[in-house]
Amino acid sequence: MDWGRAKNVLIYAFLLLNLVLGYQLWIDYREQIGSSLDFTSLSESTQRVMEENRIQVLSPIPPETPQLPKIAYTYSVGAQGKPVKLNQPVDTKLIYSDQKELQTALAGQIPNLNQFRHDPLSDKENAFVFRPLVNGEWPLFNVELELFYESQKIEYYRKPVLEIQSTSEVEEQKVLSASKALGTIIERNFIPPKSVVKDIQLGYYGQMFNTDVELAAPAWRFTLDNGEMIYVQGISGDVFTPKTDKIKE
Repeated sequence: MDWGRAKNVLIYAFLLLNLVLGYQLWIDYREQIGSSLDFTSLSESTQRVMEENRIQVLSPIPPETPQLPKIAYTYSVGAQGKPVKLNQPVDTKLIYSDQKELQTALAGQIPNLNQFRHDPLSDKENAFVFRPLVNGEWPLFNVELELFYESQKIEYYRKPVLEIQSTSEVEEQKVLSASKALGTIIERNFIPPKSVVKDIQLGYYGQMFNTDVELAAPAWRFTLDNGEMIYVQGISGDVFTPKTDKIKE
């Protein structure tokens, strides 16, 4: 037997097998990504505009359309005052590694931290941003709790003076689907060409009027790769941004 030739045949066979397996993994990966992003939920006209303007959506499109009420809340930006120094600084790594451990570490220093959720897309230079949760689930995008850090240690915090009124007697309405809201801002050219939609979230947002009681409605937040955030009101479908805080026609 020609052992050299047999050895070459085995090598080629293993290479071919690796190519086949690699190709199959690539196909599976593409199918998985396509399934998670679920572009089929977008209309043909929306997909056509995406292709023409080279707009990419790298975030899964949430399928849920819950029934949610509008809310009223009291919030004073000026009442927050200066940052408060923590008695015991906390490692910044806890922000990313274990939220429960972070809450435990700060529980005695920042009351009710479990009623807030980290919003990494809104983080500032030297400050982590947390949003209060409406009914323990939906972030209120208008309001923020800030954790200030230096040298990888959280040293100060600034907590909002906030009270969300009861929604038990407020009518709940079905929220506009994320795919329809996304289609609206794509087809009406609110998203610039060659942009990337990197995050889609449902929460609450309302125009700030500096009155005693502020109002907010369910809203889809679309975050682009340049950091811009576009909101679509989940009941009326109005489009607005925090830059103008006005409805965009």
